Amino acid sequence: MQTEDFNYSDERFADLQLLRYRLNGFESLTPQQKELVYYLSEATLWGRDITFDQFGKYNLRIRKMLEVVFTRFHGDRESIDFKALEVYLKRVWFSNGIYHHYGCEKFMPEFTESYLRKMLETVGENVGDYEELFSVMFDPEVLPKRVNKADGVDLVETSACNFYDGVNQQEVEDYYASTKDTLDPEPLSYGLNSTLVKRDGRIEEDKWYAEGKYGAAISHIVYWLRKAMDVAENDDQRTYIATLIRYYETGDLRLFNLYCIQWVTEHRSRVDFVNGFIEVYGDPLGLKGSWEGIVEYKDLEATKRTQTISDNAQWFEDHSPVDPRFRKPKVKGVTANVICAAMLGGDEYPSTAIGINLPNADWIRAEHGSKSVTIGNLTDAYNKAARGNGFREEFVVDADTIALINKYGDVCDDLHTDLHECLGHGSGQLLPGVDPDALKNYGNTIEEARADLFGLYYIADEKLVQLGLTPDVEAYKSQYYTYMMNGLLTQLTRIKPGHQIEEAHMRNRALIAHWCFEHGDAIEMLKRDEKTYIRINDYQQLRRLIAELLAEIQRIKSEGDFEAARELVERYAVKVDADLHQEILERYGKLNLAPYKGFINPVMKPVENSDGKIVDVELDYTEGYTEQMLRYSRDYSVLI
Repeated sequence: MQTEDFNYSDERFADLQLLRYRLNGFESLTPQQKELVYYLSEATLWGRDITFDQFGKYNLRIRKMLEVVFTRFHGDRESIDFKALEVYLKRVWFSNGIYHHYGCEKFMPEFTESYLRKMLETVGENVGDYEELFSVMFDPEVLPKRVNKADGVDLVETSACNFYDGVNQQEVEDYYASTKDTLDPEPLSYGLNSTLVKRDGRIEEDKWYAEGKYGAAISHIVYWLRKAMDVAENDDQRTYIATLIRYYETGDLRLFNLYCIQWVTEHRSRVDFVNGFIEVYGDPLGLKGSWEGIVEYKDLEATKRTQTISDNAQWFEDHSPVDPRFRKPKVKGVTANVICAAMLGGDEYPSTAIGINLPNADWIRAEHGSKSVTIGNLTDAYNKAARGNGFREEFVVDADTIALINKYGDVCDDLHTDLHECLGHGSGQLLPGVDPDALKNYGNTIEEARADLFGLYYIADEKLVQLGLTPDVEAYKSQYYTYMMNGLLTQLTRIKPGHQIEEAHMRNRALIAHWCFEHGDAIEMLKRDEKTYIRINDYQQLRRLIAELLAEIQRIKSEGDFEAARELVERYAVKVDADLHQEILERYGKLNLAPYKGFINPVMKPVENSDGKIVDVELDYTEGYTEQMLRYSRDYSVLI
């Protein structure tokens, strides 16, 4: 299948559109590398149920109930109610549960409770077995948000994520404050792989490991990791896979630290992966890691761009506009690659990041470095699916700016992702004695703002032209315009009327855009034909504002200044102007676009010789979304 003939766009429902991604260059991998990708992909798919359960204690039971109705019912499948049930189930699949994957609010069924009860009876199910699920699904007051970050409330008690049981926010904070060894030069990621529960008045951790919670799924992950270890590309890769297995078998966070160090310092292999409890955005306190998986291999040609960035990491650090106390005196082990995603799982599926920088532990970054990836085949799919959709014509202020974005937009979008992941997250340092979790529920937003600001500051630097990363000194303006337009206007398309901004990345973009708008006259908001636009009047002033905000954000991070973080986020990143919001939603609605997109995975089919040895892996891009989700529920579910 040629790239130009590949159909990237697929099914659409609710506010979601499914895309397909192509594994460019997969045919150039060796048979051993393909076999490795296949085994790692199986390990990735076995984590799906863990993520569902982490995102809400009733999610797996609700999914199973709906799948029973959907697959067994043979009556009128074209009725309004059945179609509504089908859309609801598809949303549950997409979000790994009943909460919106981005906004975290519970989405409500557009069919009635009585209809669902009738359908369960029709397919021969005992309705009483599902009784406690009905209020969770249909009552908007019961467990309404998966992650609540509202200021001034108990974030644990008001969040439906399944990381805590019977404890409140103060108890969680006190527990981990008493648990942490603040003098440890190699601190653990406390709480990363456990549920914190209160039993008989005693607070304790239920560890997620092969003999504990989620053990049935983790055992399958370990099985496929062992097979991957046998066909690893080199001894270093084999070693870090073995350490990951030991971590899964014991739940020992010191082994997780060791795994991160071994993984981040291995650079020879073309195939790589992330598999485990990683990102903490799904926890309002930023402690618990949601399970995620991604299998990848390097795009060797495109990686030349990111390697140029990483080769010059020390120059960028030394010339950063932040206080020298907060810079790293010596940047270690920063690597960056453009990769092709080969399989997505858990918190990375169906909606996924387009760039990743790991590990998250600040001390490992400082001592051993970090790995950054830009996921080239996913950004390519996004770009191709968006061509000619009318979005720029509706929201960009004039034809000249549209032309600027059309000329430079794709290259600058990719470059900003590179800078964000490779340099932004990898830059700066905490002052001695500062707790990495000091910013609490504001930490994720501040960290994403820090990385975005670093990328925005440097994308306008002449150094990038000298390095051949941008074509000329005008290119950066396309990124400045689209970023500020998104932060001030167009990301509002992802928020329901009456809601505030909750998600960390959206808060970050709003913070930067609104702060820059209020602290100078570089950005203008204007009305034309009753439509609001932004115009950038002074790009150089805007860069100076970005530098000023970057310096302050880095100070907040380095000093652990919780109150300053709270002040910035609550003032600039949360509130929504209701009139502007309504206008943007109406304009966007006329374009008939889906604000959120996700991906259908390819199907991998191993080809064996007469001895049962895998000699090739064939790719099938034809599986539909519903077909894939039902297959995953059938073949990779052991937690329910």
